[in-house]
Amino acid sequence: MRVRLAILLASLTQPCLAADDAALILQAQTEGPLQATYPNARHYGSPWIWVGVKSQTLRLLDDWGRVQKEYVVSTAKNGVGETSGSYQTPRGWHAVCEKLGDGAEANTIIFRRQVTPWKYTPELHAQYPNKDWILTRILWLCGQEPGLNQGGNVDSYERAIYIHGAGDHVPWGRPSSLGCVRMKNRDVIELFDAAPNGTDVWIDENS
Repeated sequence: MRVRLAILLASLTQPCLAADDAALILQAQTEGPLQATYPNARHYGSPWIWVGVKSQTLRLLDDWGRVQKEYVVSTAKNGVGETSGSYQTPRGWHAVCEKLGDGAEANTIIFRRQVTPWKYTPELHAQYPNKDWILTRILWLCGQEPGLNQGGNVDSYERAIYIHGAGDHVPWGRPSSLGCVRMKNRDVIELFDAAPNGTDVWIDENS
């Protein structure tokens, strides 16, 4: 389509442009994006989330595969891996299977998947510097690839792998978590509202 469109656009310099070619140009401009696209390889035509471990980014893409938002994140300090107890970020295709924290204020502490009345503060973190604070929202991930991140001792859901909010102490853009994908609180609220249950999530160690 893009090659065809380029040819047709070039023909605009010609004195006469066929009516059907003009209509095709208009259709291409209105129905198809001309920017770079990254279609969902698992469910073509569906919005998806792309987590880049190397770049420490999370991208939200629409049904065309256009990047709508890009956020800085922090994945596991121990790198990538799927084994239970490894404290590593699992690779491959996942889906958002549960969402927790809807309506909670930013910095609300979520403990054992329950929204609490307590708030994270820098002073609280100073008292418990090794605490892995889970804040504001949880998008709980289910692995979609049996033997890689689903089932047995590599099951991402059983490992409680989340995309979740975290405190300001996190070194954003550097791996530091215990396996989850950490996001800034304002960012995880935005993602939570934009990504319904069932949204595909690809955790890519090479991007």
